[in-house]
Amino acid sequence: MNMREIKSTMTGTVLQVKVSVGDKVGASDELAILESMKMEIPVESQGTGVVKEIKVNEGDFVDEGDILIILE
Repeated sequence: MNMREIKSTMTGTVLQVKVSVGDKVGASDELAILESMKMEIPVESQGTGVVKEIKVNEGDFVDEGDILIILE
């Protein structure tokens, strides 16, 4: 089984989680939106897969490199 971790590329707040466990995602699909300094930054999938686990909730504060979502 090949697991891929989707990590935060910046420090900020999780504004929206756009997927649920079990969702199939494609390359460049928006998985979540982070907010930092009043800017909204989309978090996109780097490839295809199925959402196995969501490690954050909307409103959570994350640091750069934190794992947001795990795909398989």
